[in-house]
Amino acid sequence: MSPTLILGFVAVYFTALLGIAWLTGRNADNQGYFLGNRRSPWPVVAFGLIGDSLSGVSFISVPGKVSTQQFAYFQVVLGYVVGYIVIIHALLPLYYRLRLTSIYGYLGTRFDQVTQKTGSALFLLSRLFGSAARLYLAVTVFQTFVFDRIQLPGFAHPGVPFWLTATAVIALILIYTLRGGIKTLVWTDTFQSAFLVLGVVLTVVFIAKAMGWGPAQLAQEVWNSPLSKVLVWDWRSPSFFWKQFLSGAGFAIVMTGLDQNSMQKNLSCRSLRDAQKNLYAFSGVMMAVNLSILVLGALLTLYSQAQAIALPARTDQLFPLLALQHLQLAAGITFVVGLTAATFNSADSVLTTLTTSFCVDFLRFGASDGRNEEAAGLIRRRVHLAFAAALLGVMLLLPLVPVQYAVIDLVLKVAGYTYGPLLGLFALGVFTRIPAGGWTVPVIAIASSTLCAVLERSAKTWLHGYEVGFETLLLNAVFTAVGVAILARKSAASCAGSQ
Repeated sequence: MSPTLILGFVAVYFTALLGIAWLTGRNADNQGYFLGNRRSPWPVVAFGLIGDSLSGVSFISVPGKVSTQQFAYFQVVLGYVVGYIVIIHALLPLYYRLRLTSIYGYLGTRFDQVTQKTGSALFLLSRLFGSAARLYLAVTVFQTFVFDRIQLPGFAHPGVPFWLTATAVIALILIYTLRGGIKTLVWTDTFQSAFLVLGVVLTVVFIAKAMGWGPAQLAQEVWNSPLSKVLVWDWRSPSFFWKQFLSGAGFAIVMTGLDQNSMQKNLSCRSLRDAQKNLYAFSGVMMAVNLSILVLGALLTLYSQAQAIALPARTDQLFPLLALQHLQLAAGITFVVGLTAATFNSADSVLTTLTTSFCVDFLRFGASDGRNEEAAGLIRRRVHLAFAAALLGVMLLLPLVPVQYAVIDLVLKVAGYTYGPLLGLFALGVFTRIPAGGWTVPVIAIASSTLCAVLERSAKTWLHGYEVGFETLLLNAVFTAVGVAILARKSAASCAGSQ
């Protein structure tokens, strides 16, 4: 596909996004920006969450992983379902009862403002890095296959500089998110989810056709291939079933139930019952879509072997390499549309939710702050712009970091260190009555993540070959909860003794 053709499809897609944004965001106020005035239809929210959950990482990185790790990732997906059930019956009722805008307001109600800000800061850090990594992956594909092949006037070397490509993408996202917020994103995410899923399904069809396989033979070839192996029972392996399954449940709880980016859309539903129906529907569709992505990964590898195409050193490049340089034009167009949906979906909602968390948890929006609608809107837009600049800054720094993992692994690994303490704090609040809080909370959170880093680095030596994988999330949660609880009890005993 030529760069001109690819950019033409991107332009058409973005024009459609702008139309949706104009229709949904033209009369949005602060409540529309933060919670969509609590009028979002639950089926729309459920389908929109698919694209937000998968993003460019699942669209590009997961299929490539199949060539080296088979279907082991599906063990994590199975754990997700357990996590969603916990969210539906434990967390959503809590959030709706307290009528929260930022879910970290629960930590402020249960503990104190320091704990609320600690939880919010952990979310801000994790989502900023995670979204930058997701967006970086998608943008680098466009950079490699499109913008590196364009000669700009005034530039000595061929190709558009990466910083200019990244800046343009962020600017495009700002155009349709700055005003409407959640009121707009509920609908644009649904639009983008449709094209992302369509990209996966149609690519499977195109590859099967290129291999001369019908549906029955496709299923048989994938099933009989060693690539379809799901369960790993070697307890020392990072892909051991119980590590992946339990970590998947934990990741679902923290990356959906304790994540402002996902919960803000759920809280925009009309009622708790609608929000619960939304997550039940989402969990079923999410499993089907992830399985389809793994099947796509198997087909990409089998097609490469059949055509004697060398697998790229970075598995993240396998899908774009085949779609844009080896498969028929229709497959390339499908990939471009799916990647465009993944690219914009990687960052549009996160700018809104980062802004919401910072405004509510740090600037105390909604409290008796004396701000009128106009003043609050001006501050909100400035914060939104500041996070867009921060997202761009992290993206530009990522090429300097040596990457040893597929991006999906890197995102989940970082989540273990940032969301782990958050999981521990929420668990302590929900399941105990310990009155913790104060400056010790952020100190314990930092110490817990440091301890997990040491354990991950040394476990293979200390524990007879055992390698720490995604269970870092659960270990971090336990260390944080226990540490905060111990210091809280010591503080209470000290106060009692002084009296």
